[in-house]
Amino acid sequence: MSLVSLSTPFDENTVRKLKAGDQVLLSGVIYTGRDAAHKRLCDLIEAGKELPVDLNGQTIYFVGPCPAKPGQPIGSAGPTTSYRMDAYSPTVIASTGLRAMIGKGGRSPEVIDTMKKYGCVYFAATGGAAALIARCIKSCEVVCYDDLGPEAIHRLEVENMPLIVAIDSEGNDLYQR
Repeated sequence: MSLVSLSTPFDENTVRKLKAGDQVLLSGVIYTGRDAAHKRLCDLIEAGKELPVDLNGQTIYFVGPCPAKPGQPIGSAGPTTSYRMDAYSPTVIASTGLRAMIGKGGRSPEVIDTMKKYGCVYFAATGGAAALIARCIKSCEVVCYDDLGPEAIHRLEVENMPLIVAIDSEGNDLYQR
């Protein structure tokens, strides 16, 4: 295990070097998305239509952020349980070049197989640390699906967001250890 400072976007080589248990400080642009947004993305992919956001080399954080207090870019921003995206993640990873996901809890064998095949990693964010995580978020703007409220896709700029590689691109899974 090591401490790694990373900046988005990622290429496949960078992702494949990460190992389960590595501690990461993530900086750069990431996107948010929960199940309703993922369903819409998959519907567009299946229809052969262009997505409203380019996810190639990017990271999706499974979060529905709380409204920002005055002077803050975002409210509490803790991870949501990732299995809600398991029906959609294989399609999104295979079709877009997505390189990383952030959430909490384990992932299905189908998601892990897709991560191994395409070079994607799953980071765990600490549940219950939503206020701490929010301090790492320097800006927040809705990119698409604003009708979904907090579940819209947001573009976040993060600085030194603390994460752990929970499942690496070889399928090593901290939840199974």
